[in-house]
Amino acid sequence: MGALAVPPVAARAAAAAPAGKHVAVLGGGVAGLSAAHELAERGYTVTVYEYYDVLGGKARSMDVPGTGTDGRRPLPGEHGFRFFPGFYRNLPDTMRRIPFPGNAGGVHDNLRNGTEALFARGAGRPDLHFPLRRVTTPPAPGDITPSWLRDQILSVLDLGGRLPAHEAAYFAGRVLVHLTSCDARREDQWEKTPWWHFIRAERMSEEYRTLLGIGQTRNLVATRAEVASTRTVGRVIIEALLLWGLLGRGMDGDADIDRVLNAPTSEAWIDPWTVHLRSLGVRFVLGTEVREVLYDGGRVTGVRVSARDGSGERTVTADHYVCAMPVEHARRTWGAALRAADPQLARCDALRTDWMTGVQFYLRTPAPVVHGHINCLDSPWSVTGIGQAQFWDVRDFSADYGDGRARDCLSAIVSEWDKPGILYGKTARECTREEVVEECWAQLKDALNDSGKTTLRDTDRIAWFMDPAVTGLGGPDPQNREPLLIHPAGTLYNRPSAKTAVPNFFLAGDYVRTDVDLATMEGANESARRAVNALLDQDGSDAGRCRIWELYRPQELEPLKRVDEVRYRLGLPNTFDLG
Repeated sequence: MGALAVPPVAARAAAAAPAGKHVAVLGGGVAGLSAAHELAERGYTVTVYEYYDVLGGKARSMDVPGTGTDGRRPLPGEHGFRFFPGFYRNLPDTMRRIPFPGNAGGVHDNLRNGTEALFARGAGRPDLHFPLRRVTTPPAPGDITPSWLRDQILSVLDLGGRLPAHEAAYFAGRVLVHLTSCDARREDQWEKTPWWHFIRAERMSEEYRTLLGIGQTRNLVATRAEVASTRTVGRVIIEALLLWGLLGRGMDGDADIDRVLNAPTSEAWIDPWTVHLRSLGVRFVLGTEVREVLYDGGRVTGVRVSARDGSGERTVTADHYVCAMPVEHARRTWGAALRAADPQLARCDALRTDWMTGVQFYLRTPAPVVHGHINCLDSPWSVTGIGQAQFWDVRDFSADYGDGRARDCLSAIVSEWDKPGILYGKTARECTREEVVEECWAQLKDALNDSGKTTLRDTDRIAWFMDPAVTGLGGPDPQNREPLLIHPAGTLYNRPSAKTAVPNFFLAGDYVRTDVDLATMEGANESARRAVNALLDQDGSDAGRCRIWELYRPQELEPLKRVDEVRYRLGLPNTFDLG
């Protein structure tokens, strides 16, 4: 489907908010900043309360302390590398509306396409190298048929005999089942079915399980294939990201499948965004922890906050409140009375998070490896990575950062924290911080240093940085203040809507139910748009509603979905479902 019909952007600014309306936004990550942006454009007075002393949440980049010399900036660190799939359309719309010097398209013009992906194998196994360009002759409207789709999927799975032919054919058939399933079947049967079972991974070869099970779930969204919702994996990763991405359908303009920024995230996006929001009158209160959302008489009456520097506690008030904190923090602030007012808040206790944390390695020698992302398929810790300097065409890494020695940053992410590694034989949670770094480096080398050609050398490694949100490693109770929402089967039923039963309280964040249905920056942005629209409805505002783009739905498959809807109501399997 396309975007929901709303008045154009110009109409938004023309209509002001009701006189004196003030909104408190709780959280300064992507969801909170997106909500503040939309509200400020519509004339609301907005104050954002953020726990950290910087804005951007998990999307921000951070300085590595004490590393910048001779006028250079400190080495750039981050929670984990940011990437912007081509099917993102809500977030790119916001990025186009953030001015950036020299860019006609604002911050959006700082995006660069990744043109290939490397599925690196360990222990000398041959790697898989995929171009990520759109197909040069995409099918004309109406040409997409089940047989054509099956052929396209099989051509992608033609990996030189690595996958048995019957397994490739079976997987192609399973994708067809999902593509032609009606919404009711997806939201019931497939939402309750783990991806691992849907693709019958337990009965297939190790190669099949690695490529099509683990590699599509744990390494990309931190969810184990054994429990990941088939609806989520099928809709977002298999369909929107890969299949329609390659065909160029439902994409953000001329974007390819994978995009990254041309500089550290805060420099290229978050800092300009903050400047723009301040110009719109948004006020930021940093270093502030939200303690409790106060509820009385059917409304939120205030929010109890405390300063992280210990300077005291106070209650802040507003006309409306947008809770834009991550779910693991937000639900702690909802008291019994508020939860009783809207039962969907209590259901958020069942939502689960897991660790997906970044480590950056700063190298003497450029290490692009591939012009895009690296997925270390055989890594027990599900390590992924990207060489960043190759995309930072507006920066000279050694001249701009650190002490002049580092020429690249290999940014990696550890997604599996509960399996033994190859260096120490311990899980990541059991390792000290230094051991996590060394183990991650060892697994990168195992995947990339093959065929007698050394890609990563210990002597090239100058420094490293690991997300400071992870604490207590090597001790009895390691903690991570910035985990990632995961999507086990059945998760959808516990995800709340942006509108709550409390008339002046709204939710925004990657855990809120959205069309994209995945813990992403796109989901955070979409949820903020939905929260603002609900707030505008509550106020009876005549301001234009936020435009919301939904995931692409090919019209050619709609007749098959209508047939499946009838079959589903009759208790019959999908037409292409052979079991």
